[in-house]
Amino acid sequence: MTPLDVLKAPLWIAEIGGAAKSFAANPILGNPTLNRYGLHLARVKTAGWMADRRRAWLARALDEADRAAYARDGFLEKRDFLAPDAFAQLRSEIYGRAFPAREMRQGPTVTRMVPLPNALLKSMPATASVVRSREIRAAMHYMSSRGGEPTFFIQTVLADPSRKAADPQTDLHADTFHSTVKCWLFLHDVGEDDGPFAYVPGSHRLTRERLDWEYRQSLGARDARGHHSFGSFRMPESDLQALGLPAPRRMAVKANTLIIADTFGFHARSPSSRKTLRVEINGNIRRNPFLPWTGLDPVSLPGLKGNELTLYLKYLDWRQKHFKKGNVWRDVGEVMVDADAVV
Repeated sequence: MTPLDVLKAPLWIAEIGGAAKSFAANPILGNPTLNRYGLHLARVKTAGWMADRRRAWLARALDEADRAAYARDGFLEKRDFLAPDAFAQLRSEIYGRAFPAREMRQGPTVTRMVPLPNALLKSMPATASVVRSREIRAAMHYMSSRGGEPTFFIQTVLADPSRKAADPQTDLHADTFHSTVKCWLFLHDVGEDDGPFAYVPGSHRLTRERLDWEYRQSLGARDARGHHSFGSFRMPESDLQALGLPAPRRMAVKANTLIIADTFGFHARSPSSRKTLRVEINGNIRRNPFLPWTGLDPVSLPGLKGNELTLYLKYLDWRQKHFKKGNVWRDVGEVMVDADAVV
């Protein structure tokens, strides 16, 4: 152990009680002996137990049919989410203009992200109504088992399979060891060959088979598979049956469809044999899974609320400039959401 490790040790210990998930970055979380004695399993079980109790407090805000669909499948699919005129206005606000954007490349796929800070939303009322939708927020709060402020942005996914490289998002995976939530409001049709979102129905449930699988993964999590060792466990499709799970469902959808999913369940971006482009409003919630309360979200404070993503990206830029830390989100200036990739 180096002197720097000694200084970091209190932080590593504190992270046991937080949302940290990387077995590679935290040698305590990734310690094979501790995980053989059940460290990771205890975190998964405790987070699941606390989520059930927080979710019960949030149940009244979501109708019974949606709660039942979530319990069964782990996701909600709502077609024709917006009224036709509202959806048309939403598209008119987003297409045909350039926005300050960031891009990240993962193999053959580029993800473009356009933050939606409060100042921008003042000129985009239809977009603001989606971001502030009580229906979306009630579902996201319930499924993630926590209140607080979701993070929203416009997302474009551009895939070019002619680039012979692996896309880690096309592997079935869980985002982390506890319930988190993401949503997508699709701005155009997404066909079977357009790289649709895929989800394994029911894989969000903390069954005995899932717990056994989590335990086995934790024993060798500090392996060469980057995302696996970072705590986003990969699930080979051939292993689903052993967990009593069905095949993934590919969600080819029409424009104006909203999908909200618990990303503790196994999901992926379906690969495509041709170039594809997908534009959507994306939202997510991820907070400390061990907090006993549902509110008291620091991001809801004035000045932070609605601006958290923009501020976070500025922090990443500052860290890269002054400490030479990597930043996967490259500033590409102002681009249209459906423009070709820059990176």
